[in-house]
Amino acid sequence: MTASKDSVKKTTKIKTTKLKRVAKPKKPTKSKKSIVTPEERLKMIAEAAYYRAERVGFDGSDAHRDWLESEEEIDEMLNL
Repeated sequence: MTASKDSVKKTTKIKTTKLKRVAKPKKPTKSKKSIVTPEERLKMIAEAAYYRAERVGFDGSDAHRDWLESEEEIDEMLNL
Protein backbone atom coordinates (compact mmCIF):
# COMPACT_ATOMS: atom_id res chain seq x y z
CA MET A 1 0.00 0.00 0.00
CA THR A 2 1.33 3.44 -0.85
CA ALA A 3 0.62 6.52 1.12
CA SER A 4 -0.97 9.43 -0.61
CA LYS A 5 0.25 12.97 -0.14
CA ASP A 6 -2.76 13.79 2.00
CA SER A 7 -2.19 10.99 4.47
CA VAL A 8 1.48 11.82 5.11
CA LYS A 9 1.82 13.69 8.35
CA LYS A 10 3.71 16.89 8.07
CA THR A 11 6.12 17.71 10.82
CA THR A 12 7.19 21.15 11.65
CA LYS A 13 10.42 21.95 13.32
CA ILE A 14 10.23 24.18 16.32
CA LYS A 15 13.26 26.28 16.85
CA THR A 16 14.39 26.12 20.43
CA THR A 17 16.84 28.28 22.19
CA LYS A 18 18.78 27.40 25.26
CA LEU A 19 18.09 29.55 28.25
CA LYS A 20 21.07 30.91 30.07
CA ARG A 21 21.13 30.65 33.81
CA VAL A 22 21.26 33.96 35.51
CA ALA A 23 23.09 34.05 38.80
CA LYS A 24 20.88 34.97 41.69
CA PRO A 25 21.97 38.09 43.50
CA LYS A 26 23.79 37.25 46.68
CA LYS A 27 21.95 38.00 49.85
CA PRO A 28 23.75 40.42 52.09
CA THR A 29 25.41 38.47 54.83
CA LYS A 30 24.73 39.49 58.34
CA SER A 31 27.75 40.39 60.36
CA LYS A 32 28.85 37.38 62.32
CA LYS A 33 29.23 37.93 66.00
CA SER A 34 32.89 38.39 66.75
CA ILE A 35 34.50 35.77 68.93
CA VAL A 36 37.19 38.25 69.89
CA THR A 37 36.69 39.95 73.23
CA PRO A 38 36.95 43.74 73.48
CA GLU A 39 40.24 43.32 75.35
CA GLU A 40 41.67 41.09 72.61
CA ARG A 41 40.54 43.59 69.97
CA LEU A 42 42.34 46.43 71.75
CA LYS A 43 45.47 44.31 72.03
CA MET A 44 45.32 43.58 68.28
CA ILE A 45 44.92 47.29 67.50
CA ALA A 46 47.82 48.22 69.79
CA GLU A 47 50.03 45.61 68.17
CA ALA A 48 49.14 46.78 64.66
CA ALA A 49 49.80 50.41 65.65
CA TYR A 50 53.17 49.36 67.09
CA TYR A 51 54.18 47.74 63.82
CA ARG A 52 53.06 50.83 61.90
CA ALA A 53 55.27 53.00 64.10
CA GLU A 54 58.13 50.54 63.73
CA ARG A 55 57.95 50.82 59.93
CA VAL A 56 58.71 54.55 60.15
CA GLY A 57 61.45 54.06 62.73
CA PHE A 58 59.44 55.17 65.78
CA ASP A 59 59.88 58.78 64.74
CA GLY A 60 56.77 59.78 66.73
CA SER A 61 55.22 61.27 63.61
CA ASP A 62 51.57 60.58 64.40
CA ALA A 63 50.71 57.91 66.95
CA HIS A 64 47.04 58.88 66.89
CA ARG A 65 46.81 58.34 63.12
CA ASP A 66 48.63 54.99 63.51
CA TRP A 67 46.06 53.93 66.11
CA LEU A 68 43.04 54.99 64.03
CA GLU A 69 44.33 53.28 60.88
CA SER A 70 45.12 50.14 62.87
CA GLU A 71 41.68 50.20 64.45
CA GLU A 72 40.07 50.43 61.01
CA GLU A 73 42.26 47.59 59.70
CA ILE A 74 41.49 45.28 62.63
CA ASP A 75 37.75 46.03 62.56
CA GLU A 76 37.67 45.26 58.84
CA MET A 77 39.55 42.03 59.47
CA LEU A 78 37.06 41.09 62.20
CA ASN A 79 34.08 42.13 60.04
CA LEU A 80 32.87 44.71 62.55
